[in-house]
Amino acid sequence: MRVPVTLALLVTTLMAALAPPADTEPRRRALVARTVDGFRIAVREVLAGRRTGRDPVLLLHGARVPSAASFDLPVPNGSLAEDLARAGHPVYLVDARGYGSSQRPEAMQRPPERSAPLVRGAEVVRDLDAAVDLARRRTGAERVALFGWATGGQWAGLYAALHPDKVGGLILFNSLYGGSAEHPGIGHGSPFEDPDHPGRFHFAAFGGYRHSTAAALLPSWDSSIPDADKSRWRDPEIAAAYQREALASDPRSAEQDPPAFRAPSGALEDSFYLATGRRLWDGSAVGARVLIVRSERDFWSRPADVTDLRRDLVHAAEVRAVTLAGATHYAHLDRPERGRDRLLAELLAFLDG
Repeated sequence: MRVPVTLALLVTTLMAALAPPADTEPRRRALVARTVDGFRIAVREVLAGRRTGRDPVLLLHGARVPSAASFDLPVPNGSLAEDLARAGHPVYLVDARGYGSSQRPEAMQRPPERSAPLVRGAEVVRDLDAAVDLARRRTGAERVALFGWATGGQWAGLYAALHPDKVGGLILFNSLYGGSAEHPGIGHGSPFEDPDHPGRFHFAAFGGYRHSTAAALLPSWDSSIPDADKSRWRDPEIAAAYQREALASDPRSAEQDPPAFRAPSGALEDSFYLATGRRLWDGSAVGARVLIVRSERDFWSRPADVTDLRRDLVHAAEVRAVTLAGATHYAHLDRPERGRDRLLAELLAFLDG
């Protein structure tokens, strides 16, 4: 009788087959890329083993927490970047301007109510382009693979549509596309909408940027876990590291009481318009291989986003769409059996397919 292969064994087998000789531990290096408009963009390089010739993978964060805190936590099962590097891929974590170690717009030194939402998609495209060119120079690769989580996927898709010659693979993880005009969390009738101007983002409520405390990072995660004991779904050590690294990403977080880090509000404005049926980019302009991953319990993306994007990707070299059964928006940080193993297996199969 044939015995089913568990997801954990599948991940282990894939990584063993694809990984280069483990002659060194993962190596991390802090790099800086310069955009066409003069911003310094922080890029963390993560390498393991010898060069394999595989395309580099760039990881881009979402609307609030920068890339190191999202993808490279110094705890077991907390670093998607290290997992991909051990499988033979040069990995580059990118912080858009205004996030983490990247240069912040001057307006972020002033009170948030004194500016419109900062760092929209057009600016992040410049940041990504600088990071992509840096990764291509360092690896000799002609094209890169882009992985974007939530808003990061929305920006990565825009970049891939504008620079198809530089992108060989595009992975969108729990990202909006504009597939529906309804979204209970961030669409019409939500705090994101200006009550005096329906259909318009609520500029006054969010300003140019907003502050987030450590405690504010967990409620959306907690509410999507269908277990009263969150530790059975999410390792408390990972949650604590996520909070700690997010606060550490902003050198001015200790100036707030309680400590809080800054994040630009432009990502929220981009997302509000996508949540109300508008498009940031068109899938027909993408020529890369595309993997769309959506967690079943995701609160950000919608099934309609996947359906419409698949329909629009008429020139993509390949399109795969995967639903992570029972998984949350934070599957890459949940316990392996709660979606992380499946996500990693899908990423490795796509990147090396």
